[in-house]
Amino acid sequence: MSEILDNKLPLLSTTQMASFVARGFLRFDAVVPDEINRQFLEEAGQPPDAEAGGNYLAAYMRTLAQSRIPEVPAGVPLASAYAPGSALARILDLPLVRGAIESLLGDDPIFDHHFLHVTFPPAYHREGENVSQHTHQDSTIDPRQAFDVQVMYYPHDVTREMGGTRFIPGTHLRKVSEVALGRYQNIKGQQHMVCPAGTLLFLHHGVWHGGGVNQAERTRTMFKIRMQASGSQVRRWDIGPPEGKPAQRPIFFRKSLPEPDTVAAILTTPEPWFEQDTGRLEYVNRVKLWRYLSGEPDFDADYWMTRLEQGA
Repeated sequence: MSEILDNKLPLLSTTQMASFVARGFLRFDAVVPDEINRQFLEEAGQPPDAEAGGNYLAAYMRTLAQSRIPEVPAGVPLASAYAPGSALARILDLPLVRGAIESLLGDDPIFDHHFLHVTFPPAYHREGENVSQHTHQDSTIDPRQAFDVQVMYYPHDVTREMGGTRFIPGTHLRKVSEVALGRYQNIKGQQHMVCPAGTLLFLHHGVWHGGGVNQAERTRTMFKIRMQASGSQVRRWDIGPPEGKPAQRPIFFRKSLPEPDTVAAILTTPEPWFEQDTGRLEYVNRVKLWRYLSGEPDFDADYWMTRLEQGA
C-alpha cells in the first residue's frame, strides 16, 4: 500500500487491485491491535459454557442477548454505523482499513449488514451433529458489474482445529446455484483462515466460502461487515505514474517467462480448480471487471476479450 500525500491514506497498489480482481480477496494478518481485539471480544459478549448453554443455538442467543454490538439498518452510511470509540468504529478508522475501503469502494461507502459468527466446539452439540457450514456464494442473484465488499474480522488466534473460514480464490465471478454449490465441501485450491488475532479478510461478495467445523475446545468468533459503494469505484486506488497502454504479449508459444507482477500476468494466472479450457472464461470475466474499475474500455490481457469483439 502506498501513502497519498494529500490525505496520508495508504491506498491499495495496482498490483493489489489486480490481485483482488483476479482472486476476489485481500488478506491482512494481525493488523488490528491487540487492545482493540480485546475490546471487541468484550463488546461482542462472552458465550456461556456448554453446561449453562445447553446447546449451541441457546448459547448463541445468550451471547447476542449480552452483546453490545448494535443493530444497524441497511442503507445507512458506513461512517455512522458504529458509535465513536467502539471497537468496530476504531477498526474502520485504522488507516490500512480506510485506505483499502477507499480503494475498493470509493468515498462514503454504505452499510449493508453485519453478522456475529460464533462457531461452537463439540461440547455444545449434544443434541445434534457438529458439521461444517455448506459452501455458498452470497447474493448469487446480484447481476451487477459493481461489487460489494465483505470484511471478515478475526479477533483472536484461529487454529486449524477451530475450522476457520474456508474460501475458494477466484470463484467470485462465476455465478452459480447456491443449492448446487452446497454439495461441495472441498474444492482444489481452497484456503482456510488459520490466522493470528487481528487478521482482516477483504472479500468480493461473490467468493464461494463457508465456515469450517470447530473441533477445538473453545469457541471461534468471526465478525463480518458487508458494505457497498455509494458512487463510482473507478480508479480509486493508488494508480501510480501513467504507463501507457500495455502491449499484448505472445501467448502459448513463448521462449521466456512473462513478468509476474503486471496486470495482464495477474489477470491470467489460473487457480488450481480451473479446467484447461473453461477456466479461460474467468480470464474474460477478470478483464471485464478490470475494464470497469480502470475506466479503460479497450483494456485487454492476452487478447482474450479482443478476439471476441473483433468484427462485432
